[in-house]
Amino acid sequence: MVSDMNYWSKVLKKLFSFIITLLILYLLIRLSFFYLPFLIALVLAISIEPAIKFLMKHLNWSRKISSICVIALVIILFFSVITCGVVTLFNESNKLLQGSDTYFEKANNLIDSFYNNETLMKKLPIELQSSIKNSKEDLIKSSVNFITNTLTKIKIWITKLPNLFFTFLFSLMALYFMCTDKIYMIDQMEHHMPSLWTKKISCYIHEITKSLEHYLKAEITLISISFFICLTGLALFKIFHLNVEFPLLMAIAVALVDALPILGSSAVMIPWAVIEAINGDIKLALSLLILLGIMGITRNLLEPKLVSKHIGIHPVFTLIAMYTGYKIIGVCGMILGPILLIILKEVYEPQIQQGLLKSIFG
Repeated sequence: MVSDMNYWSKVLKKLFSFIITLLILYLLIRLSFFYLPFLIALVLAISIEPAIKFLMKHLNWSRKISSICVIALVIILFFSVITCGVVTLFNESNKLLQGSDTYFEKANNLIDSFYNNETLMKKLPIELQSSIKNSKEDLIKSSVNFITNTLTKIKIWITKLPNLFFTFLFSLMALYFMCTDKIYMIDQMEHHMPSLWTKKISCYIHEITKSLEHYLKAEITLISISFFICLTGLALFKIFHLNVEFPLLMAIAVALVDALPILGSSAVMIPWAVIEAINGDIKLALSLLILLGIMGITRNLLEPKLVSKHIGIHPVFTLIAMYTGYKIIGVCGMILGPILLIILKEVYEPQIQQGLLKSIFG
């Protein structure tokens, strides 16, 4: 009886520890949205730390001077890229909104040509034919309304950029202090925490930061490469007078989808190529498929070296983490889910190696 009580007390203790870990992570996510400027500053401070150390080592500059120089360079690059991107994005969004009626008409004509294809329609059941014809108008209108509303929201967000000034200001101030007073801040944390906590937390933070740093750098690198290849290809298509009117918007759409594991850029490029082929523009359809092939080959060559062999998480678990994150906090959860999965993997690495259920109930 006593042995049974000891067994179940150990099991409950381990389960309680696991539940507390999940609650802490959930609380950290909620707090990260509330303290977003400081989270941005922390991510940037970690990202630019190697550049600061490089200046300190090779130019013998102090941490303060090195930090100010690197931060200034980051700000200049950030505003240069953002200014060019926002102006181009605003112009393309405005042009697309103004021509929404034209695109509605084109979509309507395209679907009409599909319905008027008697050879294809005769192969479908009569019930399906009538159902398709009845839903045509609703399908087109809902699609156009969705695109129009999305682009309108983008324009509204762009016009509200001045309201983000205080967020930027707090992020910049926090970044400055995190970079220049890094040693002091670490000393203060160690001073106010029990030594046992400090050792465990520092060990966890080191391993988690290492894994997350590699994962995020790999994903950002892959997405950036895909974005620039796509943008360059679409811009060249426009220069050579192919029917590509909004290269930046489409490149952003491809990059956003490419950021989601499993889906990839093909989720945008293949339907686009199929639509162009049905519309009779075979040249553009083939060009899009060639561009997709270049992007796919580049990603497949780089991804194993950058991600797979270091993260050690099977794609099906990544997919489960994405879906769970989406159900809990929405679209952002699709990105945060895999990150939290990596954190849990690092925290419970010994138990995972032993067998998770064995470590709890064994």
